[in-house]
Amino acid sequence: MKIEERPVGSVVVLDLAGRLVAGEGVGQLKDKINSLILQGTRQILMNLAGVSYIDSNGLGELVAAHTTMVRNEGQIKLVNLTTRVQDLLAICRLSTVFETFDSEADALRSYEDVIAG
Repeated sequence: MKIEERPVGSVVVLDLAGRLVAGEGVGQLKDKINSLILQGTRQILMNLAGVSYIDSNGLGELVAAHTTMVRNEGQIKLVNLTTRVQDLLAICRLSTVFETFDSEADALRSYEDVIAG
């Protein structure tokens, strides 16, 4: 799992690439989220365009990251989900937990709406 971080205004975009599975990407993602929270980040957008596969451990880590951010008065949103990942979220009924977007621009605008509202 490769995670690249880039700030876009007050939002930190995490570009994920590879497989989000037990032993590979799960620990990395948890460490990255915890590090961002300690730095004061409260808005994270995960770009999943490069994620080829997510197993149950990876799904669990996405939910844990979401829960951690909510507890710290933050948000995680997802963008550029592959059809496979969209289907997986729907099957596991997690599509109601995460806000998902087809474009990064739409996702970033949704954070502005939260700030303005």
